[in-house]
Amino acid sequence: MLLEMVHISRICFRKYGNFLDNLRLYVRGGCGGMGLPRLGGQGGNGGDVWVVAGKSLTLKRVSDKHPRKRFAAGTGSNSSVRALKGEKGQDVEIRAPVGITITTDDGKKLGDLNIDGDRVLVAKGGSGGSFYSRFEPSKGQVRHIRLDLKLIADVGLVGFPNAGKSSLLTAMSSATPQIASYAFTTLKPELGKLMYRDHKQISVADLPGLIEGAHLNKGMGHKFLKHVERTKQLLFVVDVCGFQLASKTPFRSAFEAIQLLTKELELYKEELLSKPALLVVNKMDLPDAEDKLAELKEQLEKPGEFSSLLPEDMIPKDQLTFRHVIPVSAATGFGIDHLKTRIRESLDEDAETANRAIHAEKLRALEHYSRW
Repeated sequence: MLLEMVHISRICFRKYGNFLDNLRLYVRGGCGGMGLPRLGGQGGNGGDVWVVAGKSLTLKRVSDKHPRKRFAAGTGSNSSVRALKGEKGQDVEIRAPVGITITTDDGKKLGDLNIDGDRVLVAKGGSGGSFYSRFEPSKGQVRHIRLDLKLIADVGLVGFPNAGKSSLLTAMSSATPQIASYAFTTLKPELGKLMYRDHKQISVADLPGLIEGAHLNKGMGHKFLKHVERTKQLLFVVDVCGFQLASKTPFRSAFEAIQLLTKELELYKEELLSKPALLVVNKMDLPDAEDKLAELKEQLEKPGEFSSLLPEDMIPKDQLTFRHVIPVSAATGFGIDHLKTRIRESLDEDAETANRAIHAEKLRALEHYSRW
């Protein structure tokens, strides 16, 4: 089994290799300029290094454009008789895609790039020499940083291999994810747009398939799980007839798949389970699908009575309550329009709740202000 899994992983990562979702860079702020002691002049500060979000960018393009992955800002000008205040050194801007989290090598978070134009300071320039530093300048910050892409989407598809997530995304939207016949079906994260008649758009992320043990970085591990963090809602996708990853791995029913998916998310980051979730039961065109669906619904109503189907360490601490359970067939199109409607209703419901909370907070602020 281990050799089989290694072989699968090698295939997966070879195909996945053209997609970059993390990048390590060396950044250095510029040195400050020298002060002028006899006239009390102050040297210019060194330039800063910024990471700036831009449209139509990928980390692969950043890597290809800057193969050395080193960025150094300019040195501040020295103070002189002609210019007692030296000019600041030239800043450097690293253009990066939206959806980036920036951290240092030791894990300290520097900031996020959530929308086009967001800026994060990653290396500050040194101060110019002045009276307070005996006219000696200081060096700029030097550090290695990590750019980590976490896809931003309204909805994230969560499912084990061959649940039909890629086919479902194709059926719902204009996205055309590459679909393979081996265990890891999605070769890279794909974003699709659900289009509605009133021109409303909802983004859906189809993410690389999970396997049991993904929280331990098995298979694609964190390459999948980290992308779940920035989605507003989760869309669990299961095969109504269950699945088997390989000939030597256990067969998992649809109910067991849901429990295992929940457990993987729980073990990776428990707060992910606080996100609203919907359940899509796919492949309803298969024989006995209706009977399997009825069995699954019964199990979901009383999950505690069926927990013995799994080993104790695979049972989630808390059971997810799905807002909707939607049977579909990505192959035939059955239930797809109903699914799109339910997704929109769920997102609209949360948006309305958030708007009411903001409105209530503004009213409280006005009442507090009026008392003064």
